[in-house]
Amino acid sequence: MAISPHALGATLYMPVIRPDIFEIATGYKLPGLRSLVLCLEDALAEHHVAIGLANLAGLLERLSLARRATGDRPLLFVRPRSIAMAAAIAAMPDIGCIDGFVAPKCRPDHVAPWFRAVERGELLLMPTLETPEFLDAEETKGFLREIDALGKDRILALRIGGNDLMALLGLRRERGLTLYDGPLGPILSNLAVRAACAGFALTAPVFERLDDPLTFADELRRDAAHGFVGKTAIHPSQIEPIAQAFQPTEADVDAARAILAPNAPAVFQLNGAMCEPATHAKWAERILARSDNLGVRDEASETGYIASRAAPMAR
Repeated sequence: MAISPHALGATLYMPVIRPDIFEIATGYKLPGLRSLVLCLEDALAEHHVAIGLANLAGLLERLSLARRATGDRPLLFVRPRSIAMAAAIAAMPDIGCIDGFVAPKCRPDHVAPWFRAVERGELLLMPTLETPEFLDAEETKGFLREIDALGKDRILALRIGGNDLMALLGLRRERGLTLYDGPLGPILSNLAVRAACAGFALTAPVFERLDDPLTFADELRRDAAHGFVGKTAIHPSQIEPIAQAFQPTEADVDAARAILAPNAPAVFQLNGAMCEPATHAKWAERILARSDNLGVRDEASETGYIASRAAPMAR
């Protein structure tokens, strides 16, 4: 069965050398986690790479043996350091236990080698947009045309490397400000518009301030409003609030069903809002996809984001 990008929810990045990575990858630990990236790139020091590759091979073997007992595991992706490493990993005997690869620093005119490196089986790609080209609207358009020609069905979603894009500007996130409040705001909006028009799902950048729950909640609202399908997480405490942010409300689900009903009027009012199937059908389809994959938000029991200033990073 095809994987929906709306199934990603909070995508947690963790170094593959963690001693509990098998328990996390099988869903026994962090049971609410929907997607996990086994990281061999930024999360590992150079001298840990060989250990990381050995750990990954061992993990894949264990996952293969435990496959029948891990039906409720999160989606699994590997983030390699390079195209050559991706090709080597794709040749591992039990690579079918993962769902795909995150392609770091995937830039225009360098996409085809990624497709070739991971073409074995039905492995999906999630290119990360984090290089200077994606600060330019025309370069972004060209990149989207390129991956469309190579095979849109191989792309589960595009990911935005917010910290890397900020680094290109010599900036770091300020406490109390979302990424939309600074110079990256127009870039995020442009990427959201370009990706949607080209038919690609897009995930929101990481929020790395674990001591600022109010700004995190504000950014999550804006992420959902921009049409992103999920968000990168760097700490387990972020999983639940990210999932809640992308769950539609019961009112939105009711409206979506009414809009898509075969006998829906051309224009009607529901819950105080105008509904027009001709213009709202795509929105309605997205709402139902979100509810099918993430459930419906229980607004009466929202917990919000609570994290200690001293909470340890997962990477």
